[in-house]
Amino acid sequence: MNGAGNNSVAYVVISEEEQGQRLDNFLIRRCKGVPKSHLYRILRSGEVRVNSRRVDATYRLCTGDNLRIPPMRIAERPQNEVDEAAKQRTELPIIYEDDAMLIIDKPEGIAVHGGSGVSFGVIEALRRQRPQAKFLELAHRLDRETSGILLVGKKRLALTALHDMFREHGAGADKRYLVMVKGRWMNNTQHVKLPLYKYLTESGERRVMVRDDGKASHTVFRLLARWPGMSLLEAQLKTGRTHQIRVHLSHLGFPIFGDEKYGDFALNKVLKRDGLKRMALHAWRMAFKHPITGDPLESFAPMPDGIRSYIAAVDAQNVREFTADNYDQILSWQNSNS
Repeated sequence: MNGAGNNSVAYVVISEEEQGQRLDNFLIRRCKGVPKSHLYRILRSGEVRVNSRRVDATYRLCTGDNLRIPPMRIAERPQNEVDEAAKQRTELPIIYEDDAMLIIDKPEGIAVHGGSGVSFGVIEALRRQRPQAKFLELAHRLDRETSGILLVGKKRLALTALHDMFREHGAGADKRYLVMVKGRWMNNTQHVKLPLYKYLTESGERRVMVRDDGKASHTVFRLLARWPGMSLLEAQLKTGRTHQIRVHLSHLGFPIFGDEKYGDFALNKVLKRDGLKRMALHAWRMAFKHPITGDPLESFAPMPDGIRSYIAAVDAQNVREFTADNYDQILSWQNSNS
């Protein structure tokens, strides 16, 4: 963007790949380092013009739109902070890629995008890794503490189709997670339908709870293995609510190991001491139709070493009470698209 973030007016012509975005979201992405409060102020004041006219922040950009952006002062970030983050996070494992999309095996502990105190996330790392790419946008999200399969659109048409797919809930993508929980889970298969309500804590942190006036939510849990005081489950999402798996399990009395929001905090300290230093939730499998061709795709992200090694340690010390037929296959699964 010529002239953005300095003392001159910037003029941008919206490309085909950029069309369809809301104006405010476009500016937030393009004007890195400019506070959102300032961006919304200049939008309200009419200093941003599209085709020489004032428009609302929710305006959807069209191909060929001429965008005028006034001079803005960017808050400088120490260069070494960004470079160090980029150095650590740009080598993201790619499971699958074609002209329309790519699939990443996201490491735990990395946010999917910058913001809320996080200066560098997966999408920023990917754009830095591929500076020639004209378009890279997240098709969905994973919690920072969750690892596994993450889809990214490389074309707006593909991204829109993926967004539509995820909005279809269970009829779109078949998303499955591996999760270790406290307690002896007894049912081989259990459908959990508990409404989820989002709220903010006094400190402004987003949380979720089971409440009658919440949004309908459906998770299918399958028992893979059980030890005294611990179970390994597969969770299949039928809806895609925020923190759905975590809150459903916590409400049922089976908190996820290492969950610092909804888990057993005293147990988490013991788990760290014993070698499990992360939340034991991993998006291991996704089956869906290709957003452009419609061909069936199925991707796998093998269980991370941090979880696998903890399970091996438990196996060495405890007799396994239950083992599903597909347990060994799931734990050793390699990506079929490699």
